[in-house]
This record gives sequence, C-alpha cells and structure tokens, in this order.
Amino acid sequence: MNTQAEASVNIFDVVKQVFSVVFVIAGIAAFYYFSDIKLIYRVLGLLAISGGVIAMLATTAWGGVVSGFISDSKVEVRKIVWPTRDETTRTTLLVFAMVSVVSLVLWLLDTFLFWGVHLLTGQV
Repeated sequence: MNTQAEASVNIFDVVKQVFSVVFVIAGIAAFYYFSDIKLIYRVLGLLAISGGVIAMLATTAWGGVVSGFISDSKVEVRKIVWPTRDETTRTTLLVFAMVSVVSLVLWLLDTFLFWGVHLLTGQV
C-alpha cells in the first residue's frame, strides 16, 4: 500500500504568492523610477504596497499558519513569569561582579605570562 502523503496545493494561493512577489518588485522599481518625487511619498507608497502584499499573503494557507503561530506566541508570552525589580537588580550586580573578577584574573594571567615570555627570551 502506498502511504505517500500528498499536500493539497491551492492554485489561488500560488497565484497570490506570485502576484505578491511581482508587486514587491514593481514597488521597488517604482521607488527608484520616481526618484524626482519627494522621498517621503516614495517611502509611503512602498509601505502601502508592502502592507497590501502582507494582507494578500495573510489570506493564503501559509498566511494562516503564520497567523496561528503569532497568536500562539502571544499566548505563550502571557505565561511568562517575569522577574521582580529586586531580582533583576541582584542578578545584574552579580553579573557585573563576576565580569570584574574574571577580567582581573585574566589581566593577572596575561601580565605573568608577559613577564615570563620576556624572561625566557632575554628581553628587558
């Protein structure tokens, strides 16, 4: 028995994706073609085209998957237990202290190795 899973491809989704690429390329080309127009208007036009493309892609099956992922991410962010201000302050001070200690140890090690190399090579 053949258990090959076939993904159903909606032709309208493919057409929307192709048109979205065409619109983005046309928007970028228009941005540079109309270089004599003020930059703010060209940027607003490019943003409008990008918004339209995103809205068109949101209606595809792939857009539904992305939208579901974003909504699931929002739910997960609400579940996070954020540290208190006191915990954050203590952790930050601990990190600063550890960085200072490690930098001091590395500086001392570098200094002693530098002196050792100078003694071995006969440089003063």
